[in-house]
Amino acid sequence: MASRAILTAGAVVLARAVGAGGMYVAMSRGYNPMDHHRRGMDHHGGGMSQHDEVNMPGLRGEDATPEESAELAVLFRNFDTITREVENLPNGIRTVTRSSNPAAMDALVSHSVGMIDRVVQLDDPKIMIQSPMLDAFFLHGKDIVSDVSVEDERLVVVQTSDNPEMVAALQTHAAEVTDIADRGMQAVHEMMMANGRTH
Repeated sequence: MASRAILTAGAVVLARAVGAGGMYVAMSRGYNPMDHHRRGMDHHGGGMSQHDEVNMPGLRGEDATPEESAELAVLFRNFDTITREVENLPNGIRTVTRSSNPAAMDALVSHSVGMIDRVVQLDDPKIMIQSPMLDAFFLHGKDIVSDVSVEDERLVVVQTSDNPEMVAALQTHAAEVTDIADRGMQAVHEMMMANGRTH
């Protein structure tokens, strides 16, 4: 089944974001994760979960524009203004996300539509902090149907699939995103460690 992203009435702000890029963006060319890790340890006294959360170098990428990286930084810096509701459907998910910060809300909408566009195009940014669940999306993105709308200052996304593996991936990743909205970069660090990955 072909994927589609439906932008409904009232979602004019989505139009500028269709090519915006992914949930996470690829690392910048020439960036050495071990250099960043060493800098983080020097700056934060050697704590394993301490990283450069001011400059957030892990948000830059070889397939990302400066605007995309800045957008992600806005979301991580304002994660405490973001709230999410997730409903697991028999064939997917329905999420309702909002932010009390207007700039974060704009970034949220742009970022989400951009990521869905990447999935439709199977355009994997292949970034360091990317959840393994996203690997499945970029392999089987055409199995996902995505409906996106902005309703009463809330971003509503419904994603469904006839592929049971994709349904499970959608539901798992929705929970991961909720954890990030609740705890910010700390949730990303723990997810990476659980998957045997490091900065």
